[in-house]
Amino acid sequence: MAGLARSLAAAILLLWMTTPGLAADRVVIVLDASGSMWAQIDGKPKLEIARESLRTVLQSVPADKEIGFMAYGHREKGSCEDIELIVPPQAGSAGAVSAAADSLKFIGKTPLTAAVKQAAEALKYTEDKATVILITDGLETCNGDPCALGKELKAAGVDFTVDVVGFGLTADEGKQVACLADNTGGKYIQASDEQALQNALVETIAAAPAPAPEPAPAPQPAPEPEKPEFNFVPTVVLAEGGDPVTEGNSWEIYKASSDGTRGDYVTTEYGAYKGNLELGDYVIVARDGEARIEQKIKVEAGQVYKPFFTLNAGTLIIHPRASEGADVADGAAVVIAYPGVDTPPTYYGDTKVVLPAGDQKVTVTLGQGEVTEIIPLTAGRVIDKDVIVGVGHVVANAYYVAGGDKADGSGIGFKVFKAKKKFDGTREEVTYAYGPDSKFDLPPDDYVLMATVDLAVAEQPFSVKAGENQDLKIAINAGVLAIAAPGASKIEIFDPKKDVNGNRKSLGYAYDEKYQAALPAGDYAVVSEKLDNSSRESTVTIKAGERAELTVQ
Repeated sequence: MAGLARSLAAAILLLWMTTPGLAADRVVIVLDASGSMWAQIDGKPKLEIARESLRTVLQSVPADKEIGFMAYGHREKGSCEDIELIVPPQAGSAGAVSAAADSLKFIGKTPLTAAVKQAAEALKYTEDKATVILITDGLETCNGDPCALGKELKAAGVDFTVDVVGFGLTADEGKQVACLADNTGGKYIQASDEQALQNALVETIAAAPAPAPEPAPAPQPAPEPEKPEFNFVPTVVLAEGGDPVTEGNSWEIYKASSDGTRGDYVTTEYGAYKGNLELGDYVIVARDGEARIEQKIKVEAGQVYKPFFTLNAGTLIIHPRASEGADVADGAAVVIAYPGVDTPPTYYGDTKVVLPAGDQKVTVTLGQGEVTEIIPLTAGRVIDKDVIVGVGHVVANAYYVAGGDKADGSGIGFKVFKAKKKFDGTREEVTYAYGPDSKFDLPPDDYVLMATVDLAVAEQPFSVKAGENQDLKIAINAGVLAIAAPGASKIEIFDPKKDVNGNRKSLGYAYDEKYQAALPAGDYAVVSEKLDNSSRESTVTIKAGERAELTVQ
């Protein structure tokens, strides 16, 4: 790892020595902090790879360069508004950017379009030269249109570009965000592993192309025959007789190999596209959502080609809901297995997608509830459908005693079990959560909630009905014991009663001079030990809903 860092630093230094400066006077780095960054590459979480790569590259960036840092998805699950400019663009900010990246949580969604727009506005892109560098491992999940945003920013900006680093994206996924770079004159870089990511950051954050030399005056060309404005004007429809698709679709253009299959990639264009292709054989792939079709064309001089593509697809709109009449569940996962797919894509909350015609297997998961429906979709049709998961919502809290104080410290956990016991007398564990106000979405059934607060444990049965919201309060019949043992190396709490062998059951311990824990109401023995193996013992009585303080000397 150290060798890799040294080689990267040398590469960055050489780039700065041989080029006039950064690709823009001021830069904002936008980092994807969505939950998918916990996925691993070569056994290492992508978020750790991103943090280490940023830290390595930023160490070699000159202190006078103005760099800002923005993240999204780092504070709230399921929120499309979770975007924050953490470090404003300023000189000498490399250390602050590294520290900010190291402190991020990775839990949320991917509002990359809105984040790039906010970063551009922070750079005052309509007044000054500026660059946004987006590092993302996922596609837009908040209904933004990165392709349209790229065109908008380029039209309004002063020498404005967006560079996009697709970290761990597939080639097909990368093409869906590459338009953001293409439409602003920036670059899209695919990074599949740690080495590739660091190289991409060197190229985008630290590198700048040398200015092109003034071209020599070209000789006056001979008059050429008049050419058509465009030689390639394709049209795509969802179904025979349907209106042309002009928004949200893409055109992938490849050189054709000798056997007629896709060869070298040329470009990706979007919407109602008109262009000029060099002479030769091509494979054109028309896409909209998850539907795609390709054709081979041969471009010859003086000809205008207007190929027509029929996707044989329809539009499916899914509104996942916990129960009839409930609001759309933004956190619900929507998996659609459409005809011909090997790995079905996953969406969240309200979902609108173009799919190949046929039977769509739609699976919606919300908490522990899951429902699957087969929805027939014909070409050219739009199906707008609610999918009801059928769960109830439970918020669980533990109280030291009924009607008393709520347990809100550390060491609080909840487990949900099926109420019906198995043949061996145990219960099936359904799910778990930690901390006060733990939330569960559960199918209708009878359950048992187990609450644990430090050393106190209690159970409470409950039932769930679809669409029902309930606050579940479980009394653990416990108090809090705070122990101080000056000079102790260990504090241990015992059941005061000895078993038949004369031993006492150890309930909890801490290697410290202080120890605080919740305990069921009752009597206890407390032993403190010092490094010289001497010990002291005291007894204490815990009352439910009360705090007891004990000093052992």
